[in-house]
Amino acid sequence: MEHKRVVVTGMGLLCPTGNSVREAWNNVKAGKSGIDHIKNFDPERIDIKIAGEVKNFDAEALYGRKEIRRTDRSQHFINYTAKQAIEDSGLEVTDENAYDVGCIIGAGIGAIHSLVEAVHGFDEKGQRGVSALAIPQILINSLAGRTSMEYNLRGPSYDLTTACATGNNCIGDATDMIRLGRAKVMLAGATEAALLDMLIAGFSNMKTLSHRNDDPQAASRPFDLDRDGFVAAEGAAMFVLEELEHAKARGAKIYCEISGYGNTSDAFHITAPRSDGEAAAKAMQIAMQEADITPSDIDYYNAHGTSTPLNDKSETHAIKVAMGETAYSIPMSSTKSMTGHMLGAASAAEAVFSIMAIQDNFIPPTINLDTPDPDCDLDYTPHVGKEAQVDTVMSYSAGFGGHNVVVVFQRYDENGAG
Repeated sequence: MEHKRVVVTGMGLLCPTGNSVREAWNNVKAGKSGIDHIKNFDPERIDIKIAGEVKNFDAEALYGRKEIRRTDRSQHFINYTAKQAIEDSGLEVTDENAYDVGCIIGAGIGAIHSLVEAVHGFDEKGQRGVSALAIPQILINSLAGRTSMEYNLRGPSYDLTTACATGNNCIGDATDMIRLGRAKVMLAGATEAALLDMLIAGFSNMKTLSHRNDDPQAASRPFDLDRDGFVAAEGAAMFVLEELEHAKARGAKIYCEISGYGNTSDAFHITAPRSDGEAAAKAMQIAMQEADITPSDIDYYNAHGTSTPLNDKSETHAIKVAMGETAYSIPMSSTKSMTGHMLGAASAAEAVFSIMAIQDNFIPPTINLDTPDPDCDLDYTPHVGKEAQVDTVMSYSAGFGGHNVVVVFQRYDENGAG
């Protein structure tokens, strides 16, 4: 069966470097970090004092106090980016086309704020301390459920979670829905609002976080010899994906085509990646095969690049396994050096940056790469981004549990991707 072609016609973004696609991307292009000292809560009880927080986001002003009390912060984030993406796409959902439009939304951790609030309420007051709204707030499928209700999306609708690979899985699965003819349009995205002292304490006790409290903007340093962990962050991103002919028929602008999707499991360890990079490399190879490209066709590779000792080394090895000698000539970068690690929303935000690299013909930098690790010896575009012809981008993400997910984005061409 011939696959239908799938294109991106709308995007929305909320992250530490900006509250819109263009603002966030311009700061990433310029190498400006969104990481700073924690301001949204008192970090007195934890040893990590830095994070990538969303800034100037007043949910109550946007949605009203009643709605804010009924929903979790992760929902506020996805609401914000869904509105951006739909407005950007010019999509109109009516009773006539509602069953042609669905959504797949994910989160790595989900409604942790609401869960913690319910636990505290129960500890303090027993049953009467738990809101009647607690369960629908906590259920992770509320993200897609509420979004479908807001926009009358009656097509396939569900949530998924693969830890820090969630965003790419949502994009890939939504693409497959359209390719298989089960929808003509899909909203796809991911959200994470999990910056709480308890959660940061857990990551810190795992020895996965950077302790550079005295220099927040230099803390996330992927592929650098002196990296000491990732920086926890929050945010969300949303996309409108369409079957090509549907997009053309309504005169939609087309950002790019999604041409490849690879998805494998390490089946190795709950938190550590395979050191041989075998499964990650396989996901890259599957995505390239589906996109009908070779390593030499890749103009930019957006790395998972978490700034942890294990990830950056294993990812570098996986790229070499998948790409061979061509790996050394592919420009790469980790935008987490500026945003921090948005957990479940990370690869969704990085998909925006990958697509904007095509739009602007620009490869963003990896900042803070001062002393390259000898085991990480590829072209990570240190410090300063560069103009280049960018037609094909591969974005890789990995998640605790051994998830490896790759998406290939290509410049739209009437005759085929690329």
